[in-house]
Amino acid sequence: MTYLPVAQQTPWQQSDDIDLAKTAVLVIDVLGGNGDVIPGLGDMAQNAACIAAAARKAGVPVVFSCDAHLPGVDREIELWGEHGIKGTDAAQPLARLGLCDKDFVVPKRRYDGFFQTDLDLLLRELGVDTIIAVGADTNICVLQTLAGAYFRTYKSIVAADACATFLIGTQEAGLEYFSRCYDSRVVSTDKVLEYLAR
Repeated sequence: MTYLPVAQQTPWQQSDDIDLAKTAVLVIDVLGGNGDVIPGLGDMAQNAACIAAAARKAGVPVVFSCDAHLPGVDREIELWGEHGIKGTDAAQPLARLGLCDKDFVVPKRRYDGFFQTDLDLLLRELGVDTIIAVGADTNICVLQTLAGAYFRTYKSIVAADACATFLIGTQEAGLEYFSRCYDSRVVSTDKVLEYLAR
C-alpha cells in the first residue's frame, strides 16, 4: 500500500524498520464509551482495536487522544455542533478498544492532539520517537495531530484502514497528504500487526 510513486518516497517511507522500544500507538478520537461508533466507521474501529491489543501484548504504549470539549466555549462546536463533550460517553475511548490501566488518555480541545496538551511531554518521557496513528477523522484530527507530530520531529506510521473520514474530504487524499507533507509511512493494519509481532 503506497500513496506516492517510489521515486517520491523518502527512505523512511520505503523502510520496513521500526524500533518498538521507541514507539507508541496513538488512537485519535475513536470515541463513544459504551456506545458505538458512527455508522460506516465499524471497520476502522475494529482495526484500531486489533492494533491496540497487539501493542499492549508487545509492551508498546497505547495513548488515546480524545476530544473533551467545553460546551458553549470551544470554537470547534460552532463548526461541527456538540460532540465529544467533556464528561460524557462521547468523550471516552470506545469500549471495544479495551482501555486499561497501563494505557494513557490525553484529553484535547482542538483538532491537534499536541495543542496545549501534555501529549508531547508524555511521549518524550516514555522515550517515544515514532507514533503509529489510527483514528478519525482522517482529514481533521488525524491530519492536524500528524502535523503536530511532524513539527516536533516524531516519525509517523499511519494504519490506513484503521483511519476513516466522514466529515470532509476523501480518505485517499488525506493519506496522500500524510505521505507527502508529514513523511508518514502509510501501511495497512496487517503491516502494523506484523511490526508489533516482532
